Order: sequence, then structure tokens, then C-alpha cells
Amino acid sequence: MHHHIKRLVESAEKESRLIMGLMSGTSLDGLDIALCNIKGCGTATEVEVLQFTTCEYPEQVKEKIRRVFAKSQVDLEYLTLLNGWLGTYHGQLIVDTLARWDVKAQEVDVIASHGQTIYHCPAHQHEYSEFGNGTLQIADADHIAVMTHITTLSDFRQKHIAAGGEGAPLAHYGDYYYFSSKKEHRLLLNIGGIANLTYLPKNCSFSDVLCSDIGAGNTIMDAYMQRHFQVDYDQNGDIANAGKVSEALLESLMAVAFIKRDMPKTTGPEVFNLALLSQAQTDSNTEHLSHNDVMATLNSFSAKVIVEHITLLSSCILTGNEPVNVYVSGGGYHNTLLMAQVESQLSSSCNVMSSQALGINPDAKEAVLFAILANETLVGDSASVKGESNQSNPITMGKISFPD
Repeated sequence: MHHHIKRLVESAEKESRLIMGLMSGTSLDGLDIALCNIKGCGTATEVEVLQFTTCEYPEQVKEKIRRVFAKSQVDLEYLTLLNGWLGTYHGQLIVDTLARWDVKAQEVDVIASHGQTIYHCPAHQHEYSEFGNGTLQIADADHIAVMTHITTLSDFRQKHIAAGGEGAPLAHYGDYYYFSSKKEHRLLLNIGGIANLTYLPKNCSFSDVLCSDIGAGNTIMDAYMQRHFQVDYDQNGDIANAGKVSEALLESLMAVAFIKRDMPKTTGPEVFNLALLSQAQTDSNTEHLSHNDVMATLNSFSAKVIVEHITLLSSCILTGNEPVNVYVSGGGYHNTLLMAQVESQLSSSCNVMSSQALGINPDAKEAVLFAILANETLVGDSASVKGESNQSNPITMGKISFPD
């Protein structure tokens, strides 16, 4: 038996595993790194987050990614070179972080790398009838494994597509394994570049779980701030709070076809971007708006999309006035104005709070979820995905890259 295979077997047979989850989202703000001690698998999963940090990308790294990010046409030579370069860069960030944490590489069983999504195109977003769903993440895992000397699992989304899914959101799995409850209805809302939710009715089975992207979270707001204010995001929603919502522009934005699609569904910045905003302003004759008013409207747009989807879900699934606890994670949780709008517009039967109430830092949740997926690859036997045939087929996600 190859020594790397033997080590994986030994890791799988241990009572607990030390797994490092990595996440770099569509906001392009940096690499989230969560060091997790994980016991069990499936619904018996126990997670202790030992360390968490976000390694912020310097502007030159962001610019490298933006050259290929969410663009239908890119320089293929540049993309090919960037894939390996970003993997090595992520690997160096991990090496430096482990040194700060005083953790030796040999203590870590595996790394779970989400990679950097540069294009997400479910079938409903493209016009190539001969092709189905597609997605592409870069930051090659072989480069990470060689740089860190740690076996790395990556490219989780491709198996989801191969089995009939859209490649996102994958929170379905980790959320069910770790956050499902026998005592309460839970709705896990993640507000990253794109907002997504996972609904976990109390005492649910895997087939009861609904997980879906729902629309713009921070992505258009961030892009607008970067173009017009030369900062990465609207801290606390202060810029938006100084403006006035344009009902005409808001109505035009809410007319986007994706918002009316049935859940589950997926999307990305390929749809929710400044081009969409520009078209909505043209359609609503609101090109004259001040930057503050545009930001106020975009903030209200994100809040309205979130509230409408949660309200629809609650009315379709819950009976009477049964309460549902809404646990929020992602960068959008820190947008004070956005959260105030969501809370004020939701029904009183929805109790909104941070995912910290469940023991998970709201900034760390997605990195932790990929650590959970890697754990399932090693020891799980219950992961399944609903395919286009509407059959439930067992799948194991994550390609394995050895360090040498």
C-alpha cells in the first residue's frame, strides 16, 4: 500500500481528525482558514473549531483574480498560469498560518480546499443546449499539497454536477450533518457575495432539507463601492444609510428572472453584477441617482430578496405560527443596515441571530463546512444528492492531491 493511502486509512480510523478547511468566496476579500477537530460523521458529526483566521488578499492578488473572474471570455494563457500560481500562494498562506498557530504540518490529517470560483454557469444561465451545468474553481490543489506537505482534497463541486446537481450550494451537506436539530426549525442564512439559505425542519431527514442560492448578497454592493468609492465594501452599510431608496430602481432589480425561479437554484456574479445594475437603471430611468441613493437601493434589494425567499419558504413549509430560528453567517452579517432591514421585514415568528449562537463564527462557517465535507470523504457513508432523475444517489466529493 502506498504510504499516502496508508496515512489516509489511518486518519479515517482515528477517533477524531484535524482538518483544515479553506474558503475563498466571490467577494475576493481573502482566504478563510479554519482548523477543525472533527469526530464522527453524518449526523453524528462533532466539530470543534480550534483556530480561525482570514488572510486578506493584497490588492495585487485581487487584481490577478479579477482579470478572469466571472468573465465569459478571458486570456487562456493567463488563466492557465494563474491556476497553479494561486494554489502555491494559498499553500504559502497556510504554511505561514500554521507557523503562527504553532501547529506542525504532520499534525494535520488533510486540507479541504474550496478553491477560488471564477465562473459558475448552471444550465439556465447559458445558451449552449448541448451542455449542462458547469462551474470552475482554480488554485490547484497539487500545488497546495506540495507547498504544505499535507494531503489536500479539492474541487468538491464537480462531483455534485456529475451526479446531476448544479454544483452549488454545497452547504446542504454540512448544514444537515452538523446543524440539524430535533428541537427547533432552523434556517441557516449565509450572506456572502451571493446569499444562500438552508432550511432544516426539526427532526428532519436529509430529503427534508432545502438548500438554495437566492440572489445578490454583497456582490453588487461591493462592486459598486470598489468602482465609485475605491474601497472594498460599505462598512456597516454607512454609505447606503446616507442615501434614499429608489422604488423605481428597486422594482426593476426585483424583476430579474432568477429571483422568481423556484428553489433550489444557483447563481453567481455572472448574473448579479454592475451590468445588471446599469440595465436596471436604464429600464427605470434612474441613471441620475446619487451614489448614496444607488447603494441604499442595492442594500434594500439584497434585504428584500432575502426576506421574500424566507417568507415564501416559511409559508409553504411551516404550519400555523411555528417559530423558525434564522442563523446568519457571512460578511453580510456585519452590514448593520442590511441586517436591520432583514430583521424588521421578517415575520415575528422568525428569530434572527448570528451562527455564533450555534458555536460557529459567522465568518468561519463556510470554511468549516468544507472541512466537514472532507471528513465525509474520509469516513462518511451517508452523503447523497438529488439528481436530475429525481433519484437519490450516494456520492463522495473531493479530489485527492498527495504532497509528493
